[in-house]
Amino acid sequence: MTSAAVEILGLGLGILGWVGVIVACGLPMWQVSAYIGGNIVVAQTIWEGLWMSCAVQSTGQMQCKVYDSILALPPEVQAGRALTVIVALLGLVALLVTVVGAQCTNCIRPSKMKSRIVIAGGAIYILCGVLVLIPLCWFANIVISDFYDPSVPSSKKREMGAALYIGWAATALLLFGGCLICCCSCSQRDETSFPVKYSAPRRPTSNGEYDKKNYV
Repeated sequence: MTSAAVEILGLGLGILGWVGVIVACGLPMWQVSAYIGGNIVVAQTIWEGLWMSCAVQSTGQMQCKVYDSILALPPEVQAGRALTVIVALLGLVALLVTVVGAQCTNCIRPSKMKSRIVIAGGAIYILCGVLVLIPLCWFANIVISDFYDPSVPSSKKREMGAALYIGWAATALLLFGGCLICCCSCSQRDETSFPVKYSAPRRPTSNGEYDKKNYV
């Protein structure tokens, strides 16, 4: 029962991480304008994401524009698009695989194959966490490098947006949830692979002594 609860917990964390990746993919706040220098009052804030860029005016109005050309985008944006979409699809596959092999479902009879299916689902969740970590760290590295590069003008400097932090949180949920699913499934398989054998109780003979065959 405990392993089933841990398995459900891991599945829930994996689903939350999967949803977090989808949210981070759609948000335009992967990098935002950096307020540095002597200008304190600014007229607008620039948000740049994987699919669009937005300009937020000081009055609260926001205008967004979808990127016109895919090939003209920087390589980190193209890689971020591809990997986040792949992770979104793999997350759905991991959810279906884990539900099919979970202990709380009867899609497959309890066996070693069922445990292996659950382990495969957890491994896919871990793979999703690793894949989505690549564009997140890539974006963060570029933002930090440009921020401290003196050759980059102040108007071009950016800071890390909220989408990166949501993506990192989603990555942690995916990795932790996948590890929980794999660990509880492995422990369950180890328990079922070594059945407990009970020996027959020793019976005394007619003269009150134990039979010698009980000691063989």
